[in-house]
This record gives sequence, C-alpha cells and structure tokens, in this order.
Amino acid sequence: MKNSPFIYGTTVSRAGFINRKDEIRKLSGNLTGGINTTIISPRRWGKSSLVEKTVSSIAGSQKTLRIALIDLFTVSSSEQFLEKLAREIIRASSSRWQDWIKSAGTYFKLIVPKIHVGADPENDFSISFDWSELKKNEDEIINLAETVAVRKRLKMIICLDEFQNIANFDDFEAFEKKLRAIWQRQKNTTYCIYGSKRHMMSDTFNNPSKPFYRFGDIMFLEKIEEKEWVKFITAGFRKTGKTISAENAAMIARLMQNHSWYVQQLSHYAWNLTSSEADKQIIEAALKELINANTPFYQSETESLSLTQVNLLIAIANLESRLTSVEVMNKYRLGTPRNVSKNRDILINNDIIQRSSKLYEYVDPAFELWFRQNYLNQNLY
Repeated sequence: MKNSPFIYGTTVSRAGFINRKDEIRKLSGNLTGGINTTIISPRRWGKSSLVEKTVSSIAGSQKTLRIALIDLFTVSSSEQFLEKLAREIIRASSSRWQDWIKSAGTYFKLIVPKIHVGADPENDFSISFDWSELKKNEDEIINLAETVAVRKRLKMIICLDEFQNIANFDDFEAFEKKLRAIWQRQKNTTYCIYGSKRHMMSDTFNNPSKPFYRFGDIMFLEKIEEKEWVKFITAGFRKTGKTISAENAAMIARLMQNHSWYVQQLSHYAWNLTSSEADKQIIEAALKELINANTPFYQSETESLSLTQVNLLIAIANLESRLTSVEVMNKYRLGTPRNVSKNRDILINNDIIQRSSKLYEYVDPAFELWFRQNYLNQNLY
C-alpha cells in the first residue's frame, strides 16, 4: 500500500513541502544574520512547516550554530514556559546527553535545577526548578540562550511556536515586558516567533503600546499560488501511479482558495478515492467527505456564536459591504451599529473573518462552504 503524497494535520515532510522558496530564502537570511523574525498568517497556512524546513536547511551551514524548536501549545504559565525554554536550550547546546547534565549544573548561579534522565536520554530528559526560587530568578533562564552562546562561542536560534499563549499567563504583561527587555540586548541569540492566532500575534507585534512592537522583522505569509498547487497535486498523483488533470487539480486548489491545510486534505481525499484517474465526480465526493469530517468542529464553533453573530456571517456570505447601513441591519437583523461593530470585532478576534479590501471574508474556506450549505442552502460546488 502506497502512502498518501498529501500531508495535513502535522508539519509536512520534505516530500510534502511545496514551494515557499522566497520565504525560505528570506527567513534563512534573517535567522543566520541575527535578525529576530515574527511570522504572521491565518492558522493552518504552513508557518510551522516553513520554520522546520528552513532550520533544517541551515542547521549544518555553520559549525557554531545551534537551533531550538519549542512548541508552547501546552504551556499555561510562565513557570512552565521557563522550564521548557531551559530544557530545549540545554538540549540544543550539545549532541551528547552527558553534556546536557554537565551544562545544567554549570549555567545556573542563582537557582538549582533538578535533572531527570530516563533510560532513553534523547527522549526522556527534563529540567525542573523550585517554582518559588524560579520566580525570584527568572531572568537567569530568560537569558540562558545568550549565556550558553557566549560560554561555548555559539550562535543560538530559538524558534517559539504558539507564542500568543503567553497572553494566558496570570502575569503575562509583566512577563512579556521582561522577555523583551532581556532578549533585545542579546547579541548571539536570534528568535523566530510564530503562532496560530493571527489577530493576537498582529496585536502583539504591530501595536506600538505592546512590549514586542518592532522586535524584529515581520513576515506576513501569503497563500501559495494556484499554479504551484497544480504542479504539486498532479505530481503527487503521478508518482503514486494515479493521474489527475491540471484542470481538476486547479479545481481542488480553487475550492479550497489555495489554503494550504485544506488543499492538502482535499487532495488526499480525492487521491484516496481514485483508483486510476481523478475526475470531477471524485473531487465532488472528496469535498463532501472533507466537509463531513469537519462538520462537528464547525457545528461547535457556530453554536458558540450569538444569533446576531450568525446573522452577520450570513450578511458577509452574501457579500454585503455596508454592514451598518439601516437596510442591511434590518434585512439581517443585526441589531444596532454598535452591536454590528462589536460582533464584527469578535469574529475577527476569533479568526473567523478578516477584512479584505472593502469587504469581509471568511478565514476558513471549508467552514465557509459548510456555512453556505447549512445556512444559505447553497451547493458545495
């Protein structure tokens, strides 16, 4: 049985990665050149895959370069953040676990780390601290990457995924200020910061009142062009002994509005339903399968919205541009202009809609298809 050439739900492998040559070139230049970089885009557009692809390409380019990839998705406090940061920096500093143990005991002056090494040190190595002591001396860990870099004459690159989660920490405002104050003075450590909540990330790095304003370069990730998807999809079918025409490959990309996650998912479903050649009927069946697979999530998301928020989504689906006009508010029962503005901001903050030129549009193309089918009785294609 052949593996699917289309990957979603995880960061993609080398074979599953598509294009992004310009982005890789720019990010590589920034990180090896000491430029802190923030990547902003809607969720599931391939930020994590881009970072992993980039750091894998530069990892061996300099003997003194060390890279730590840190996912903050499950981190819910500053203490957990600091413990995870310390562990991954120590792990990145050397390829030998014996060096990790030695380093953990020498890089800290004010706090004493507790080290655990399991039967498989590569996968079972952890560092913890007494949290009361950690709180008093957290600067030591925040500056740890720079301390390691200076002592070992290295260059460190720290990649932080789901960075917006620090906004959930009890003391996040003071903690955020401290991170910026210490990190901006470091000369041998470069940070790559990205996350799945575009609105929160944009506010953190574009708002002049926030500590991380102008922390470094900001990369706004764009969609991959349709022509690149067509080449990628047709090649994926071909190398597994199946075929799809350029026209039908373009149909897949168009239905999913070139959204990386969903183009891969719809391509996989179509590939899985294909014995020899994927025609339009197969793509239509694959689309129904995709929508059905995501329906529980979309139902849950919609049930959390108020009636006026759902009505606002209906108005946006109907391409209404003057949302606070009396005619539109009455037609869709949107409430007052204040209600419209409040609901619009909530939908934007939750990454359900985004502004595009003079209109608003859905962020998630599959959710839009599901919504149109269920609330406007429109066909999927």
